[in-house]
Amino acid sequence: MATGRTRGVGSEHAHRRNEIADAVLAVVAERGLAAVSLAAVAAQAGVSPGRVQHYFPTKRGLIEAAFERGNALSSGRITAKASPDDRDVSRRRLLTVVLTELIPYDATTRAHLRVRQSFTAAALADEAIAARLRVDYANLHGQLANLLRGDQAAGHLRARTDPEEGAVTLVALAEGLAYYVLIGVCPAEAARDQVLAAISEVYAAA
Repeated sequence: MATGRTRGVGSEHAHRRNEIADAVLAVVAERGLAAVSLAAVAAQAGVSPGRVQHYFPTKRGLIEAAFERGNALSSGRITAKASPDDRDVSRRRLLTVVLTELIPYDATTRAHLRVRQSFTAAALADEAIAARLRVDYANLHGQLANLLRGDQAAGHLRARTDPEEGAVTLVALAEGLAYYVLIGVCPAEAARDQVLAAISEVYAAA
């Protein structure tokens, strides 16, 4: 009995945190990161400011929660698009799905990526955030490099291609273009086309 109650409480706690994180993403999508506050998030979530503060005592905690929630939702979209249960899914297709997911293409991804870009900017003045992002990027670069390495072994990439360098370059390109899309320098469609062209270049015949 006690174990069941504990598990239920934990599930409810996670659900409440996710609801609040979703509210942060909605506020950012509508009014930008500067509009995030206990009151604004509470109004968006339909709860009291005290309830928000119970789960996230600080604005930074709210932003971090939205960052994590956005990443989790993004991973879900990637999984759905890549169909990992399909044995025919190719490494190139998975690589393409991951990289194009970094380009905002609707209200949901725009909100997530605005939070992500803001979090990345904050790392310039906050070593704790920078350290966390270094770990996240190392994991992402490593996963993409493994995809490239597998296709290189299969003869789909030029032998002289460096998978690690290629992964870093492709992620940097996608995130740089995402920033341009978010501030209105570049249309999302054009940014996506540039990422697809860069992937094609990596896979070009020797």
